[in-house]
Amino acid sequence: MTSDVATLRPEQTITEAADLMAAGRYGAMPVVDADGHLVGLLRDEDLIVSEARLHVPTTISFLGGQFTLPRQLKRFEEEIRKIVGSTVGEVMDPEPATIGVGDTVEDLATRMHDGEVTHIPVVGPGGKVVGIVARGDLVRLIARTT
Repeated sequence: MTSDVATLRPEQTITEAADLMAAGRYGAMPVVDADGHLVGLLRDEDLIVSEARLHVPTTISFLGGQFTLPRQLKRFEEEIRKIVGSTVGEVMDPEPATIGVGDTVEDLATRMHDGEVTHIPVVGPGGKVVGIVARGDLVRLIARTT
């Protein structure tokens, strides 16, 4: 876990966030309010989507009706939101996976694996960010214990 956590604020611009992430070589940064409470997570993927091709949802014709697959529609809406966003708060994940200070390595690994996430903020009492764990941190721990 990295306990000296660099954070962002929701009102910061995407350009400012990208500069900070690039300078610090961060793959993700927790987004906090003025009191240090976690309000979201900005990942490098959230910034990259603005340069990628948009995934237009697949529509299926069935019995004279047009149906869009729900997951594809959700992804499309998320990509549009990130493309047009100009602040961290508009682009971040507002409900990131988290772990608490008392959670186990097994809890962490399960959340990372099941949620297919690469970074998980660690929150202490009251929802304040006390650290962040990247997949690489977990791999290094596994390598040390085997």
